[in-house]
Amino acid sequence: MNNPAPAQIPEAVASPFRRFTRDEWAKLRADTQLTLNIEDLRKLESMHDPISLEEVIAIYLPLSRLLALYVAATQGLFKATQRFLGADDGKVPYIIGIAGSVAVGKSTTARVLQALLTRWPNTPKVQLVTTDGFLRPNAVLNREGLMERKGFPESYDGTALIRFLSDVKAGKHNVVAPVYSHLVYDVVPGETITVDRPDILIVEGLNVLLPNRLSREDKMIPFVSDFFDFSVFLHADEALLEKWYVARFMRLRETAFRDPRSYFHKYADLGDDAAQAIARAIWTRINLVNLQENILPTRPRASLLLTKGASHRIEEVALRKL
Repeated sequence: MNNPAPAQIPEAVASPFRRFTRDEWAKLRADTQLTLNIEDLRKLESMHDPISLEEVIAIYLPLSRLLALYVAATQGLFKATQRFLGADDGKVPYIIGIAGSVAVGKSTTARVLQALLTRWPNTPKVQLVTTDGFLRPNAVLNREGLMERKGFPESYDGTALIRFLSDVKAGKHNVVAPVYSHLVYDVVPGETITVDRPDILIVEGLNVLLPNRLSREDKMIPFVSDFFDFSVFLHADEALLEKWYVARFMRLRETAFRDPRSYFHKYADLGDDAAQAIARAIWTRINLVNLQENILPTRPRASLLLTKGASHRIEEVALRKL
């Protein structure tokens, strides 16, 4: 007698994510009020990543509402645990990671979320740090032959980054992080940002969702994502990302690249065709490889997936099931 074939589990049930169209997600805003105006938004967006008030209302207000609920629940659990232990360790920051490719719009997302979350009553202090500051200085990357691998996992000072996050999560006061300049394309010597026990810390970077790696002694090495309470992955098709990267390069050629201090000043006077060819070559040789090898494989590890369409609008939201 033949055994019956096992029942097929519907894909929607088997997936660890609950998926929403743009309109479905927008309805989850409920009665959350918009606390940003158009002037605020202009200060927050990147020149290559336009964002509208409608986008904030449809996507980021529901997300800020969800995060406010998550943070409040985590704060309540922490206080209950402290009472149980009879301890008084002070508050522990809620850490949000934001990952995704070059040119996908991580910086704008991070700044908008910071502005919105700061306005919730239980999270008045929200700080933002990018992992760019933990890139090894150009002098080191040049010496070790890693300039063509800048942005890849091996180009970061992982030990310093883990130490920073560990100190923040331990509730320490005045934890400092290095600062990166996109103008000079390097870490700025002696310049730091201080993180002092915020309610929320947002950590934005290309590879922040990479999993743990085994050491030679088969011991787990802590990595950035171990410290996250929630994570967001911004996604778009590779063809769109290349288009946005080239467009950003062309705009920078007319602006920041013209500053003599700019690392890319040598490209300022190129003709359109030559500049586009160089931008595409950089994208293909470096950024696309990093995306395919290191960034994209971490997408399933995120708590929330935001997928962008051709106009930079987020068209689908996927939230990990609890």
